[in-house]
Amino acid sequence: MKIDHYVRDESGEATVSWVLISAGAVALTLAAISLLAGGMEEKSDLLSTTISERPVGPE
Repeated sequence: MKIDHYVRDESGEATVSWVLISAGAVALTLAAISLLAGGMEEKSDLLSTTISERPVGPE
């Protein structure tokens, strides 16, 4: 087979496109999670402190 056959072959083009789209979606998801994680940790610490300082039982 000649190299021209491989240059003109488009059978894998859709697969490559979907792989790139999927990789982009995963990258955006991971970026969003990393941005939100810091804020969530701060809120979680505040909630933990608030709960632990509350008295338990009747006052």
